Amino acid sequence: MGGCASRRWPALAVRRSGPRLNRQEFVSGGSFPWPRAFVWAAAGPGGWPPVSPSPWGPSALGAVAAAPAAAAPDLVLPWPEEAQAAGPAGERVGFDSASPFAFSDAGKGADTDPGAAPPTEAVATLFLPPGASAAAPVPAVVLLHGAAGVQSVRELTYGRQFAANGVAALAVDVFAPRRERASGFINRLLEITEAMFLADAYAALEYLAERPEIDADRVALVGFSYGGMVATYAAYAQVAERYAPGGLRFAAHVAFYAPCIAEFEDSRATGAPVLMLWGGRDAIVDPDRCARTARALEAGGAEVETVVYPEAVHQWDGRFAAEREMGRNIADCHFYVERDGTVRNKALWLPMSSVFYRKIILGLCADSEGYLIGRNDAVRASSNRDMGAFLARALAAPEG
Repeated sequence: MGGCASRRWPALAVRRSGPRLNRQEFVSGGSFPWPRAFVWAAAGPGGWPPVSPSPWGPSALGAVAAAPAAAAPDLVLPWPEEAQAAGPAGERVGFDSASPFAFSDAGKGADTDPGAAPPTEAVATLFLPPGASAAAPVPAVVLLHGAAGVQSVRELTYGRQFAANGVAALAVDVFAPRRERASGFINRLLEITEAMFLADAYAALEYLAERPEIDADRVALVGFSYGGMVATYAAYAQVAERYAPGGLRFAAHVAFYAPCIAEFEDSRATGAPVLMLWGGRDAIVDPDRCARTARALEAGGAEVETVVYPEAVHQWDGRFAAEREMGRNIADCHFYVERDGTVRNKALWLPMSSVFYRKIILGLCADSEGYLIGRNDAVRASSNRDMGAFLARALAAPEG
């Protein structure tokens, strides 16, 4: 699987520092809310924009699926001004997953280990491009939502747009099959962990790989906020080896406005390229910590591109048209992932191994200043062009 190392990456008009691509988009301008003392101040209703036009245009990601293997994908990815059709309708699907509470619980077999994660039937919405078939398999993306769950304006809209441009999309709803664990917003964040997000992400990859219409070597993971953290974690080899010991790997990773709060003892990367996007006014994303994360992944063997939109706040492609303040801020939390998958709080060295410890750790490291979220269509246009260019390279059919 993979083959990313053999792909040729066309040069971009950006500044380079080592293998990482550093670029700042000077455009005007985020969903990782955390409870204020574990009492969430719910956001009020906001405007829901109409279905957005395709972020890539007819010559962009569509060329990835349709072009011959030797053809270079078109990197000019304008945001079209004209309204376009919503794209193919999605189909609700299910597939086998699990619910490990911690990274260290993942991969344990129920027949040999009493601490094995309970089985879970994952839920997702699948968007298939017209014409996708076993004779003409297409690339795909797995979409992971943020802490507020799947949004029609974000994951489902991107899913339709991907499919309209020749790329299948699977929008996973991590919360839906785990409602018996937690139904309230706060309890969901305490009970439904990053380890469960990862389980569903890799289960989604396996599900797509078994479908004849999908090219299993060209599946990317795209995450937003909480899901963006998971998309970054999945780029580490120790995570992939634990969740997919059979060798399935994502071809690329995209993290939208993801807090950079975890350091891995084992910094080996899978080798797939990584794109990290965040806003310059997003208080939940620490740019220095994200730069360290990028350097760690580079040292582990990944090529990392970072893009900063100076005026953007958190969730620039979300539902709320006006900026508003959200919850508590976890940017100062600092976790250390040991080689065996144990996650510890670096300040107290407590293991995040139970709901009790998770509540204590997050309660102590989250501050009360909060952060802003707010939709910005100019930033969305720019970030979609950046994501489109990145994925056009990462999901291009290999030469030869």
